[in-house]
Amino acid sequence: MSDAKSVVLHRIRTALAASGTDRVPVPRDYDRHPLQGRADADRFAAAVERYHARVHRIEEHAIAATVIRLCGAAARVVVPADIPAAWIESLTAVTDSEPLPIAVLDGADAVLTGCALAIAATGTFVLDSGAAQGRRALTLVPDHHLCVVFTDQIVGTVPQAFAALDPNRPLTFVSGPSATSDIELDRVEGVHGPRTLDVLLVER
Repeated sequence: MSDAKSVVLHRIRTALAASGTDRVPVPRDYDRHPLQGRADADRFAAAVERYHARVHRIEEHAIAATVIRLCGAAARVVVPADIPAAWIESLTAVTDSEPLPIAVLDGADAVLTGCALAIAATGTFVLDSGAAQGRRALTLVPDHHLCVVFTDQIVGTVPQAFAALDPNRPLTFVSGPSATSDIELDRVEGVHGPRTLDVLLVER
C-alpha cells in the first residue's frame, strides 16, 4: 500500500512540475469565533436531541437526583474512580477501581461519566480518559450512558475542540447513542456501544 501511495504522489508531483503550476496554499483560517455562552449551550442541546439522545438541563446539585430518576434508586451504575461524590449520592454506584471485569460492566444498568468538552455545532461530547471519565471500556460496554456536560465545557466548532484537546490522549467522540445502518439503511442501535444516551447539561 505504501509503495502504491508513493507512486501516485510521485506522478502528481511530476505532473505539477511539468505544468509550471505554483504550489496552491491550503487555507488554515478555520472557524475559531469566540464562544457564545448560552447560545452555544442551546445549539448543543438541539443537536444532541437530533441524534435520538435525551438532554436534561439541570443544576449541579441535581445530578444525583436526575440519575436516580432516570435509572432508579436500585440501579447498579458504574462510575470512574474519581467521580465527584455529590454526583452519586444515594446511588448504588459500582466504582471502577480494580478495573472491573467486562462481565461486571456488561451487567451494569448504566454508566455515569463527565467529559473533556462538548461541541455545539455537532452535538458531540469528547472523552479523553481524564477527570470523571474513566477508561474507554466504561462507556462502550454498559447499555446506558449518562454524561455530565457543563455549559462552560461547550465550544462552538470542531476546530475549536481540536485546538483545546490533547492529541496524545485517547479521544472518543460521541454523537448520540450507538447506531449503524445496514445496506438497506435500516438503523440499528446498540451495536458497538450504549443504545441509550442521556446528557445531563449543567449550567455553570
